[in-house]
Amino acid sequence: MNLNIYLSGEIHTSWREEIMDGCKAKNLDVSFSAPVTDHDASDDCGVAILGAEDQKFWHDHKGAKMNAIRTRKGIEDADVVVVRFGEKYKQWNAAFDAGYASALGKSIIVIHSAEHQHALKEVDAAALAVCEKAGEVVDILQYVLTSKLPG
Repeated sequence: MNLNIYLSGEIHTSWREEIMDGCKAKNLDVSFSAPVTDHDASDDCGVAILGAEDQKFWHDHKGAKMNAIRTRKGIEDADVVVVRFGEKYKQWNAAFDAGYASALGKSIIVIHSAEHQHALKEVDAAALAVCEKAGEVVDILQYVLTSKLPG
């Protein structure tokens, strides 16, 4: 069995690489997709391609819509959607991605610290697993694909 995994959420740490490297080390049959993780490119793609905007709202609006093309495709094609909520910023887009994935009936794994349990209780309720570490995602994927527990 192969799993297509979409890695949504914060872009300021190496959690995506930790999951991809961990799956590679365990030789798991997985493929990954993700949003654009270059923050400046993601923020400015709309105006860079379609032209400048005088108001920040329209600047962001253009970029959000262009990024949504990639995000929707990645989530729709995914078997599993992993959503990471980081410490430093509020990832409203990640919460939206989790809701979209849930509406599509996708299997969701959420990663966040214990500090965010209350704020993310609805997101956690839609998830099939809630983790605090990227390595736990790798262990879940290993179990799903091989029926083997870590260790």
